[in-house]
Amino acid sequence: MGRSGFVEQFGLLSAAQIEAAAEVVKRVEKENIEVVRLSFADQHGVLRGKTLMADKLPGAMRNGCTMTSSLLAKDTSHRTVFPVWEKGGVFGMEGMTGACDFIMVPDPSTFRVLPWANKTGWMLCDIYFSDGQPIPFSTRQILRSALKRLEEKGWDYIAGLEVEFHIFKLEDAKLRPQQAGQPADPPEVSLLAHGFQYLTENRMDELDPALEILRKNLDGLDLPLRSIEVEFGPSQCEITFDPRTGLEAADNMILFRAAVKQICRRHGYHATFMCRPALPNVFSSGWHLHQSLINRDTGENVFMPRNEGGLLSVKGQQFAAGLLEHARAACVFSNPTINGYKRFKPYSLAPDRVVWGRDNKGAMIRAVGGIGDPGTRVENRVGEPAANPYLFMASQILCGLDGMERELEPPLPTETPYHAEAVRLPGSLAEALAAFREDSLFREQLGGTFSEYYLTLKEAEVARFMSEITDWEQREYFELF
Repeated sequence: MGRSGFVEQFGLLSAAQIEAAAEVVKRVEKENIEVVRLSFADQHGVLRGKTLMADKLPGAMRNGCTMTSSLLAKDTSHRTVFPVWEKGGVFGMEGMTGACDFIMVPDPSTFRVLPWANKTGWMLCDIYFSDGQPIPFSTRQILRSALKRLEEKGWDYIAGLEVEFHIFKLEDAKLRPQQAGQPADPPEVSLLAHGFQYLTENRMDELDPALEILRKNLDGLDLPLRSIEVEFGPSQCEITFDPRTGLEAADNMILFRAAVKQICRRHGYHATFMCRPALPNVFSSGWHLHQSLINRDTGENVFMPRNEGGLLSVKGQQFAAGLLEHARAACVFSNPTINGYKRFKPYSLAPDRVVWGRDNKGAMIRAVGGIGDPGTRVENRVGEPAANPYLFMASQILCGLDGMERELEPPLPTETPYHAEAVRLPGSLAEALAAFREDSLFREQLGGTFSEYYLTLKEAEVARFMSEITDWEQREYFELF
């Protein structure tokens, strides 16, 4: 456990949260929960944590739970990027020296009983140094700070999730010792259905045995499911969610991704949110983020236009203009993997340049709704499903706010997104990182410490990729030269 009385000493839970924590403890006892998983979302949006015996939960609610700080220094292969054994560990922070502990504090509002795991509870945590200070690399806290900026202006951020992913039959998990590298060998899989299957009922029925298992378990988590669909490619699915306020929407995405992978694995499937798997005939997957602002006093949609012909209100257009203005730099958050840039292809229902349009699914920003429609929103179609939802949503808020504060005007909406004279989206993660360095917005809003931290992590990932010999190189040069 953490330090005795840690949560009360530093005032880390509100009165409502303290009351909710007591109710969680009662529920755990009443439902005979045996273990509780405490998790936090790391810099990549991957859940890490510990499993406590149920009788230790009250202590964790008071004192927090310790976690090693080196987890905050790792890339997507789980390699440690920063010099944790030097004084200061990361950017001279004493709390990062020597892989020492930080403290996870459970957020009782996130408590769930996991339907697929026997007598198991789950809670999402916020993370703090041992002196009670929030860790500046906490991506959940970064989103919370962005949402607070909106609240101060009288607005709430509403997000609707539309997430594509693949479910395959697991044929070989590659569990032999020689396959357990860093990263390990990927599993061998087979399809659940043949062919390009876009919204066909027969293919849906072929996938239904797997999707039924998912649906029942996800319903048990009280996630706000809206629809379940089959997408273009074989074994590709899409699940959409009812809109929720910002932090809840991001928390739902974190839990959803982890749940899908865990449920599928237990039933002999492999689920992946990788954007473009290296499998024959498999399509890219995207994450379309629907977003709007709501007036906190009136409950009205700030983006809904008031006059004929407008795609969005003036504020909505300014928000969209901010998304377009900073789109290339924001790709480091919407598309944080090397693989995420393999999706940007013309005529593919994925964007390839920085444009917007009315209900146009080839544009990066799609304006949906209109006069009198309380569901009016902008949909950003650029994201990959592996993105950290806290950083993706925070980046959208910061870009949109910049557009509103500077009263930016977007260019004319396009009807030909793949022919428009417009700036191209980055062709690689390296190109996106360069755009991030050139755009001052995120350094100003997120701070130099976090910006350099994130750049260091992602540039290390790019460097590892560039040092690998690819199949393309072998085919291209091995025989020719």
